[in-house]
Amino acid sequence: MLRIDQLKIPIGHSQGDLKKKTAQLLKIGTSDILEVRILRQSIDARKKPRICYSYCLAVNVKNEDRILHRLQGNAGGVVRLERSEYAFPRRGSRQQEFPPVIVGTGPAGLFCGYFLALHGYRPILLERGRAVEERQRDVEEFWRTGSLDPGSNVQFGEGGAGTFSDGKLNTLVKDRDGRNGAVLETFVRFGADPRICYEAKPHIGTDVLCGIVRDMRQEILRLGGQVRFESQVTDLEIRQDAVAGVVVNHCERIACGQVVLAIGHSARDTFRMLYEKQVPMEAKAFAVGLRMEHPQSMINESQYGVSDPGLLGAASYKVTARAENGRGVYSFCMCPGGFVVNASSEPGRTVVNGMSYSGRSGGNANSAIVVTVTPEDFGDEHPLAGIEFQRQLEERAYSLGAGKIPVQRYGEFKGRAAAHVSEDRRGYEEGGSREDPEGIQPQCKGAYVWADVSRILPGECNQALVEGIEAFGKQIRGFNRPDAILSGVESRTSSPVRICRDETMQSRIRGLYPCGEGAGYAGGITSAAMDGIRAAEMIAAEYAPADLAVDVSRGNG
Repeated sequence: MLRIDQLKIPIGHSQGDLKKKTAQLLKIGTSDILEVRILRQSIDARKKPRICYSYCLAVNVKNEDRILHRLQGNAGGVVRLERSEYAFPRRGSRQQEFPPVIVGTGPAGLFCGYFLALHGYRPILLERGRAVEERQRDVEEFWRTGSLDPGSNVQFGEGGAGTFSDGKLNTLVKDRDGRNGAVLETFVRFGADPRICYEAKPHIGTDVLCGIVRDMRQEILRLGGQVRFESQVTDLEIRQDAVAGVVVNHCERIACGQVVLAIGHSARDTFRMLYEKQVPMEAKAFAVGLRMEHPQSMINESQYGVSDPGLLGAASYKVTARAENGRGVYSFCMCPGGFVVNASSEPGRTVVNGMSYSGRSGGNANSAIVVTVTPEDFGDEHPLAGIEFQRQLEERAYSLGAGKIPVQRYGEFKGRAAAHVSEDRRGYEEGGSREDPEGIQPQCKGAYVWADVSRILPGECNQALVEGIEAFGKQIRGFNRPDAILSGVESRTSSPVRICRDETMQSRIRGLYPCGEGAGYAGGITSAAMDGIRAAEMIAAEYAPADLAVDVSRGNG
């Protein structure tokens, strides 16, 4: 099979057009092509508004050797395809005494549990929140009324925090072992659009992702695993520096020899418990900032040269800059046609995130614009100091909005940040309006209120944000427009803690496998899922399951 890179063809082409273009490049007839499979599809918008798709293709042809020999040196980007299929490891020789326990059902825990279940390990998945169907109702109720359930919200519950996001699946993690492909194929198996396997920037959308999460859980149950909700791990039993069991909800003990710690980075009470159990961990750098909204049509015009992108769908962007004070400033979790959501999980603290449905049809684009912070900013060398730093920002945001999302126009934020205004709230009390019929209107899930958002972050972070946004205005026309909307606070971009592990993915506490985004080893749905698969592989390579009598007819993932 041949691999063709950077084959360009106009938007709106048919499958027949693609085959014909492929035949022209290979200088053969279309009848000599047996199969054309898309490996990767990206958008080439360098000659706006004439936009093309750029393809990487796998092509099965007659007389492959003859074609390669004839094209040698004359057709760049045509090579023999090197296949890299994902393979789960052979079972280890040590016999498990108890099924493995997985703490958390975000992407890391869910994929770890699914792959272990596929291979006969009958894992026990423990989730502090509720099943995704109930969780959806709880989240919608919070957005409607402001009544927060600390156990079931945007952060906690089946599917993890990524369930209420854009469902972005792109990752910068290298995929030498095929895990990325395995993750995408698994999503497709459970209902995702097959295009995610080849799109350069794949996404699922919150509405579709919820159903996928539910169906993966049901398959784990069918394969003999357990998934238990409202089951928070409140203690870890350790004997001779090895895991012996977990305690659920302060009362129930579950004996086990392997615990996959796939907690999200909002599980602050669990981090505290692990610290008290002397599980090695350290503070790490992350980023904080604000959500920024622009008209989606403006982003489309900048990226594609047209305000209505048609078949291309809502455009996205990625921007980076470095401020004079040395801090990096960049966009994070960009949501085309999406909403800013109240993503709070603790009473008295407000957090925002971004979310898109699969259609990405909202009028605004939003992204977190964030600034890097390091342990030096936390004011303490304690491993959990970053969590306290986050909490301080979230408490300020809550106070400003009285529990609602505080929002402010960029022009006002810029002026107040420059003047270092911190105490004057005149004009920002609830009821003081910043509505402008001609300006951008916030698109939020959850109530919002106009407030002085410049009071949330430290002054040098505000300074870096303004510098970055002004620089981004030179890259995307209108990015720094005064009526753009800022909301806060985006404080949970990644984990402020790393739970230390070795090359076997185990802590110094043997049998404890810190994994995924919360443990500090991933940054998004796909990389967290890949890390979860790795944890499953590590367990399987060492142990054989206690009971192999399980139906694995769905395949090996």
